[in-house]
Amino acid sequence: MNTATKLDSSGSPQAARKKHPPGLYLLFFTEMWERFSYYGMRGLLILYLTKTFISGGLGFSEAVAASIYGFFTGAVYFTPLIGGWLTDRFIGKRLAITIGGVTMALGNLALFASQTKAALFLGLGLLIIGNGFFKPNISTLVGELYDEKDERRDAAFTIFYMGINLGAFFAPLVCGFLAEDFFKTTVNGVEVFGFKYGFLAAAIGMIIGQIIFNMLGNRYLGDLGKKPNVKAATVDKKQVSNAPLTKQEKNRTWAIIIITCFVVFFWAGFEQAGTSLSLYTEKFVDREVFGWTIPVSWFQSVNPLFIILLAPLVSMLWIKLARSKRGDLPVPIKMGLGMILLGTGFIILAIAVLQTGSDETNIVAKANLLFIVMTYLFHTLGELFLSPIGLSMVSRIAPVKLASLLMGVWLASTGIANIVAGQVAALTATLGYLEIFSVIGSLAIFFGLVLTLVSKKLTRMMA
Repeated sequence: MNTATKLDSSGSPQAARKKHPPGLYLLFFTEMWERFSYYGMRGLLILYLTKTFISGGLGFSEAVAASIYGFFTGAVYFTPLIGGWLTDRFIGKRLAITIGGVTMALGNLALFASQTKAALFLGLGLLIIGNGFFKPNISTLVGELYDEKDERRDAAFTIFYMGINLGAFFAPLVCGFLAEDFFKTTVNGVEVFGFKYGFLAAAIGMIIGQIIFNMLGNRYLGDLGKKPNVKAATVDKKQVSNAPLTKQEKNRTWAIIIITCFVVFFWAGFEQAGTSLSLYTEKFVDREVFGWTIPVSWFQSVNPLFIILLAPLVSMLWIKLARSKRGDLPVPIKMGLGMILLGTGFIILAIAVLQTGSDETNIVAKANLLFIVMTYLFHTLGELFLSPIGLSMVSRIAPVKLASLLMGVWLASTGIANIVAGQVAALTATLGYLEIFSVIGSLAIFFGLVLTLVSKKLTRMMA
């Protein structure tokens, strides 16, 4: 590890233990701009796919659009497996982050340049490839700023997670405003949306992040992340790329894989936000406030807003528990509680569906805005108990030579979940929102309880 990450500006190791290294905040802002780009585009995607050609969209049916959305958001979490493998062996993390950022910017520029199906699939393809290089490596770099037993690790990943959600908060507001308001026009009585300007804003955000990262990288990260893992990993200054995994390393690897399988169920529910929750909000939620109708895409900012507000509190909770006599909660229990909280959010939403029904041609009454807000609140709490903890876990216990690859495996769970989420969202047209939301909520609570029951075994494997 680069010793510069262990010392503060005064050179005092003791002072550095109280503060996070400055490299954390560089990675914070780099991830913030990347997430601005991703969530800005993603917040518009389902609307762009379903609006008619004359309205500036591509005219897909809701079922086909949900499937495209699901496969895209799934694929962006599968390519980190390939990007992580390449980084572990051939290229440094920082170069991979730059390759990924530039490729994703080009993807959004393709969506801006032409509103055709060919440009759609080209743009989505570039975004998928770029994310594969970017996503696993920036998270792993955060972990490398800290020693394995540093008590600040979970708090650091929670702070890093705030960067993710700061970008995710502003993205739908900016890109959604440009597409659904500022550049929206009326032609022959038909509303025409300016989706391409939202995609342009997403591209600009990605470019800004890459400029900051490359200008300040050497200053705040030193040599961290410049070499592939197999070249950086040494014991007594000898390479260990061909050394077999120890029994402890194998147990830790299996613990990551087992927990990853549980996490699929969490993200399959959570990722309904961009599809079934957005479509339900558009049709069945009363979005009017003081005579103004809130854009649908703006609801994608509710979750990151709650993250920004609640992440510092959760971060302080983990530090307080870690320093208490009883000690911190085991990772599997934290994540099990996260799944239970997610399920509770869907139960709240199911109550709203009982009021509104699922038939848009015969809406009895629209749901109060607070139902969707409370749903996002519980989903956010669940996310804070699960996602940053998982990132911290993988970076802490993964064998060095498999660090980026296992981070890719962790992210791939979200990929599987997104594909499943898209297919589940497509079923709302036939099964109805009540059935879908109720089943998702019940399964999330069930698997959350199972995870807490097997937590002792998993904790021993992670030791």
